[in-house]
Amino acid sequence: MTDRDVHLPVAAQPTVDSIVDYTTLAEEGGYDCAWLPETWGRDGVVVLTAMAERTESIDIGSSILNTYSRSPALLGQTAATMQEVSDGRFRLGLGPSGPVVIENWHGMEYGNPLRRTRETVEIVREVLSGEPVNYDGDDFQLSGFRLRCEAPKPSPPIEVTGMGPKAVELAGRFADGWHGIMLTPEGMDDRLEDIERGAELGDRDPDDVHVTTGVTCCALEDAERARKLTRQHIGFYIGGMGTFYRDALERQGYEEAPEIHDAWQDGDRERALELVDESILDDLCAFGTPEETREQLEAYEAVEGLDSIAISFPRGADEDTVKQTMEAVAPDAS
Repeated sequence: MTDRDVHLPVAAQPTVDSIVDYTTLAEEGGYDCAWLPETWGRDGVVVLTAMAERTESIDIGSSILNTYSRSPALLGQTAATMQEVSDGRFRLGLGPSGPVVIENWHGMEYGNPLRRTRETVEIVREVLSGEPVNYDGDDFQLSGFRLRCEAPKPSPPIEVTGMGPKAVELAGRFADGWHGIMLTPEGMDDRLEDIERGAELGDRDPDDVHVTTGVTCCALEDAERARKLTRQHIGFYIGGMGTFYRDALERQGYEEAPEIHDAWQDGDRERALELVDESILDDLCAFGTPEETREQLEAYEAVEGLDSIAISFPRGADEDTVKQTMEAVAPDAS
């Protein structure tokens, strides 16, 4: 059976308490994990701590902490501490983010994101072992230190994001889990093959890699409003968030993705949204009335090899929309 997680919204949330409220609602609704991304707003670790302290059973995960703004050793310390604070419910989600954020917000060179992610995963795993860390990589060289507290038992899983074939292969080879986004049910098949190839290279069982994909959902009695919010969200991601999402859709056969991106970049948002046609929305998202949204999610649940669906929300969704959607597609409501 496919788990159902929730990918909490961070855009325009009024308070930390409002994010924690979503987490407690997710716990009450039977969701398996509440994932919190860190972007350019609130510090993710502080909010994750509040989430952990005010819940009892739901897993708490970072999705994602980027591999540039914190050192690998600090990420290991964070994971160990969060595992303690959450009583063993923490899942560490890592990813390189993209050059727009890393260079323009953090002021760092993006470099080789695959290599940096691999080395970060390897170092974090050594830190969490509690043994002395001696690592000689291309990006990082560490020696002479070990974790100055008890190593967490069990060690929290390390899960990574990735969209391209090589990034997903890396997850299959080195990580405990992989998070996909902007993937149709059919588009998942190629990425699952990447996981299997990476697991084979790492002499691992691909079933040991926990596969999660995020699905943008909007469940409202006003189905047209749900459609409008979903279209705006997809248009923004294809057009305004670098080239990763554009490329992911083009790989899945949506030849209009570059045109959407270019129209958005040229400032013609209306044209960009017009190009987000029904096929993209229907294939990529779950939206409409609560019943329609639940039915659309069944296509993802049927994907063999997919372990978890992470419910996410349009960036323009207000608090009531988020809560209505969470309640409509909660595991206990299905």
